Amino acid sequence: MFKKLKFTYKKTLMKAKLILTTLFFFSCIICFAQTTEIKKVQFPEHYQSKIDEVYTTVKDWNGRIDLYFNPSSEKPTPIVLHIHGGGWNHGTKESQSGFSSYFKAGFAVANVEYRLVQVAPAPAAIEDIRCAINYIKTHAKQLNINPDKIITSGGSAGAHLALMGGLLENDNRFDKNCTEKTDMRVAAIISNYAPTDFSDLNSEMSQFKSLTRWLGDKAGDLEFRASVSPLTHIKKSSPPVFIVHGNADPIVPYEQSVILQQKLNEVGVYNKFITVEGGKHGGFDQDKKSEINKALFEFLKTIKLF
Repeated sequence: MFKKLKFTYKKTLMKAKLILTTLFFFSCIICFAQTTEIKKVQFPEHYQSKIDEVYTTVKDWNGRIDLYFNPSSEKPTPIVLHIHGGGWNHGTKESQSGFSSYFKAGFAVANVEYRLVQVAPAPAAIEDIRCAINYIKTHAKQLNINPDKIITSGGSAGAHLALMGGLLENDNRFDKNCTEKTDMRVAAIISNYAPTDFSDLNSEMSQFKSLTRWLGDKAGDLEFRASVSPLTHIKKSSPPVFIVHGNADPIVPYEQSVILQQKLNEVGVYNKFITVEGGKHGGFDQDKKSEINKALFEFLKTIKLF
């Protein structure tokens, strides 16, 4: 009798544990869904959107892009190609939504995803951004945008890709997956706290684990490291560059933007560099963000983008 009761007790206890585990599991799913809710991009009523358009396909991976544009504008508009950051290993286009200043200025916006290192190491992400530029150029008429007024923009790893996409100009070494041949030059680049030079194996930047992971089995190849470093591709014909970096950045050394401006100045490329005193890796206060935004649009006016 005692053994039977003991068995029944154990069986009841196991069922109770199973129920509690199941409840905990589903409560975690609910919490996760709530904390990862994605806010939709708010755009003007006279704009249109195309969401998850496929701009390139590599094997079984489809590169997708969200487009917000003004089909009723009398003149084709400028467009900002926005590239999310995340150390080349995380991040989504859906996490980006702060485009209201561009919409107010009459700009179109393209918000792009690219292959993270889990899908493919370097130079895959660069190849994707080049194909995104190609897609915008070859669909300019349908989007009512000016193909000569494309701006690449990003933060951190996204800024690295914005620089690479623009500084390569008509160097087609990373364009093998792009669908059509076209002029690949852009009008300007916005670089927020970007890694820019990977050539020195002993530099502080080269200790960045996300960079080593992204470079993969070519991490020790100096020629390859140079080929995916924005500094390598700066020349007299490079597009203007707007640079922002906090001088207390604990992730991407401030020096990376300093040497970027130095190289641009050496060859005579127009640029604007805003140093955020005491600034970390983004996350600047609202007053500083407003100051940067004002300076950005003054910069874009100076180079006649609107």
